[in-house]
Amino acid sequence: MTAPNDLKKQKSNSKINNYAKYSGIAFQMIAVIAIGCYGGVKLDEKFPNKYSVFTIVCSLLSVGIATYIAIRQVGNDSKK
Repeated sequence: MTAPNDLKKQKSNSKINNYAKYSGIAFQMIAVIAIGCYGGVKLDEKFPNKYSVFTIVCSLLSVGIATYIAIRQVGNDSKK
């Protein structure tokens, strides 16, 4: 039989693991969006245009990709 202290320790470890997992997902999202924005800015520097189209498109595309990655990871975690 497990002691009540062991159950509290397991719940505490579970909370810490979840916190680390989901904060990692947030940092991945930040990295994907930053890379997308940086790539758009560099494309606009190389191919100048009036409305900074590459920055806008790459930024929106990177937000979509980051959202997809986050949803997929959370979905995989909930299946386990």
